[in-house]
Amino acid sequence: MSSSRMLPVPDALVGERVDAALARMLGLSRSRCAELCAAGLVLINAVSADKSARLGADDVIEVTIPEPENKPAPVTDMEILYDDDDIVVVDKPVGVAAHTGPGWEGPTVLGNLEAAGYRITSHGPPERQGIVHRLDVGTSGAMMVAKSELAYSVMKRAFKERTIDKIYHAVVAGHLDPPSGTIDAPIGRHPSREWRMAVIDGGKRAVTHYDTLELMAGAQLTEVHLETGRTHQIRVHMAAVGHPCVGDTFYGADPTQAQRLGLTRQWLHAVRLGFAHPRTGMPMTVSSPYPRDLRDALEQLRHPGGSSRR
Repeated sequence: MSSSRMLPVPDALVGERVDAALARMLGLSRSRCAELCAAGLVLINAVSADKSARLGADDVIEVTIPEPENKPAPVTDMEILYDDDDIVVVDKPVGVAAHTGPGWEGPTVLGNLEAAGYRITSHGPPERQGIVHRLDVGTSGAMMVAKSELAYSVMKRAFKERTIDKIYHAVVAGHLDPPSGTIDAPIGRHPSREWRMAVIDGGKRAVTHYDTLELMAGAQLTEVHLETGRTHQIRVHMAAVGHPCVGDTFYGADPTQAQRLGLTRQWLHAVRLGFAHPRTGMPMTVSSPYPRDLRDALEQLRHPGGSSRR
């Protein structure tokens, strides 16, 4: 099985190399686009294209993308929080990616929806059709996928323009001071540590609003509202102010505490999405309950020395 797409060349990509332009247009890695060219799967004006060819204003690209031979197994415990003809909001479990990508062969939200028979819009780059926003593999909670072309267009714009209310709950180490506030600090790739983000000069603007919900010994339950949506934003910002998410040993959390609480990931959950429905414009809120590992860890923090409720 494979899928083919006809792509006119956008003005901004005239003069670009084929592999670089396709990477931007399709959301694939540049090396993957080069592989497609080498395999004869990229045509320009019906002629097989070399990866280094430069694109002209009147060129039309035809790309054929073969589907992977071994698709990831569907996720069996991914619940549906809301579903209609335009959107589906899933309760994404930890360890599940939004979509396939370089280096990821595990389960995905899109793969599970496909396996369950959901019809997702074909709008968007081939490997992430219907995706209007994402949660990290290690973060659980409410995540929306567009089923109709209208929903993809409207909700993609809404997320970009920050008109969606994205609410997270995080348990962080220590007690934030002040108890309510805003962290406004630019985030970019860590200069020396691979796969890690950091607060750095010249990074992209990142704004995190927080409120304290509950204080515990050495930790607090925090409600977080994201004004921007940078990679690992909450984790990086909380670590930067000295209060990493409990369990987030990647960003400096206490590994001994994580082990004691039975956490193998950060205590961070997308609890709520608030938005205007893409077709009706009616305000909606979809909520996700805490998963068991976070619930159990929270109970242990609330009742140190006692047994968690199971």
